[in-house]
Amino acid sequence: MRRNKYPIIENLQITEIAAEGKALGRDNDIVVFVPNTVPGDVVRVQINNKRRRFMEGYVLEYLTLSPLRCEPVCEHSGECGGCKWQFLPYEKQLEFKQRQVFDQLSRLGGVELPEIEPIIGSQKTEYYRNKLEFTFSNKRWITREEVAQGADITEREGALGFHIPGMFDKVLDVKKCHLQAEPSNAIRLAVRRYAIDNSLEFYDVKQHTGLLRNLMIRTSTTGETMVVVVFAEDKPQIRTKLLDFLLATFEQITSLCYVINSKLNDSIADQEVLCYAGKPYIEEVMEGLRFRINPKSFYQTNSEQAYNLYKVTREFANLKGDEIVYDLYTGTGTIANFVARSCRKVIGVEYVPEAIEDAKYNSALNGIDNTLFFAGDMKNVLNRDFIERHGRADVIILDPPRAGIDASVAQTILEAAPKSIVYVSCNPATQARDLAIFNEAYRVARVRPVDMFPHTHHVENVVLLTRR
Repeated sequence: MRRNKYPIIENLQITEIAAEGKALGRDNDIVVFVPNTVPGDVVRVQINNKRRRFMEGYVLEYLTLSPLRCEPVCEHSGECGGCKWQFLPYEKQLEFKQRQVFDQLSRLGGVELPEIEPIIGSQKTEYYRNKLEFTFSNKRWITREEVAQGADITEREGALGFHIPGMFDKVLDVKKCHLQAEPSNAIRLAVRRYAIDNSLEFYDVKQHTGLLRNLMIRTSTTGETMVVVVFAEDKPQIRTKLLDFLLATFEQITSLCYVINSKLNDSIADQEVLCYAGKPYIEEVMEGLRFRINPKSFYQTNSEQAYNLYKVTREFANLKGDEIVYDLYTGTGTIANFVARSCRKVIGVEYVPEAIEDAKYNSALNGIDNTLFFAGDMKNVLNRDFIERHGRADVIILDPPRAGIDASVAQTILEAAPKSIVYVSCNPATQARDLAIFNEAYRVARVRPVDMFPHTHHVENVVLLTRR
């Protein structure tokens, strides 16, 4: 009923790529944002959100397809929100991401920019992720194509796949995902088939009933595979049979773990992860350094491209060997350990205590003895006393979450007055906001985007700030 309140726009010409992977056209000078479109498309659009200055809608019909388009590789393209730009050739994706970085830094940051260096594309555009998390649902999502064909929506097998964008209770059953290399697809399909054949209950997110809740698969360039099965209830006999089935079927599994999560949300950050077989971790290798990754560890999900990202970060830091480096939002200390051999000392700070323990272990694992790591809220840890105790930083490396840095953290950095700041960001919009805060004391000397996530609108960006 609600949809009938909004208009249908005929013959909307899509002219530009917009934020969040959408594109836009204009209807009587009103901007219309439409997903799953590219410049050059002409579409019939159903509006589902109307504001004074813009509208949003979705495609009812493609009247003319843009010459920019290519054929998506994945059968789930358009339904799954994971790879929204599959219909764009990769070189065009890189062009749009480069432009996105410039637009956001110049428009939102309002700072003077040097020429932005060419974006570093990912060598792999498929099977590049080292981690995927799947969700069980007792009712799979019925696709638009199935509805158009008159599918019976009352009879639905359980789904094991990804959430439909914007719908917490809708899960698309994934037949084949092109994001993670085998044995990822084989493991997911085998678990789903075993569960159906053995009448195991898939989780109902509304009623909070059912046994099987989530499945995490992590892989590494060293050939190791971790599988974590999340159960909503503790049923040892059923659990043991499923885990034994996985061990017997997939010799590639080097770490098999499980979690009993009876909470109302899916997060396992506060849950105990139990190792059923193999090691409780897998290892990744980068430039001779080994990094231990446990089920809760953060590690860049594109392993091979992460190496390029960290090389740019180290290059921008321009370390000579005698510097004190602060690595803020250090996570598991990957960047800290990566640059430690090029400087005198690295101080890493991170909110998550478990991540700091990983960072310390990774330093010990690699024989690195010039790192110190501290856990706590950044705005509480990083203060004048902390800086006086550990030494004033010559270089500060920032790699914050998407929300960027807290204003008080920015002020402390300004007071610390390092010679340079290397700001790594997964969100150029919030990065631009923060650059404006530093602008009075620091100038933007270099900018280089790095594409970590092909077929998505996401882009990492590295900025070098030098003191004026």
